Amino acid sequence: MANTSLLPSALIGAVASARSMTPMAAIATARLAGERTPGRLFLLDHPMFRFGALAMGVGELFGDKMKSAPDRTVPLGLLARVMSAGIAGAALAPRGREKSGAALAVATAVPLAYLTLAGRKRAIAHVGQTRSGLVEDALIAAAGAAVVALAMRRR
Repeated sequence: MANTSLLPSALIGAVASARSMTPMAAIATARLAGERTPGRLFLLDHPMFRFGALAMGVGELFGDKMKSAPDRTVPLGLLARVMSAGIAGAALAPRGREKSGAALAVATAVPLAYLTLAGRKRAIAHVGQTRSGLVEDALIAAAGAAVVALAMRRR
């Protein structure tokens, strides 16, 4: 097995560090388009979870622009990142390596949440909360889609 086989899991963890729901929404979108994940993914095979992941992903994009939005490193924010990164990391890992993919995604998401928060705070100081959030949204949504497409093409 190639050393890069878990790369999509690590990359989706990086996506989760900035937007906790984007990994699940990206996978749900691909599943709606008929794509299959390399690893087993039971949750997003159920329509309620699939559409719920999409709704939560969209909701997070809007909620992030609110002045009352908490930092991504508060306990609930980190828990959301752990859960989303773990599920997505497992789904994008090769079959039989789901646990390793989940662990790697979580190990990437949590420390990077602090780094992406620091970067976002700097951007807020320069261009404001809404503008910096929109730029971050575009970058992270594109990254999430690219990582999921890469993993599904490698399948």
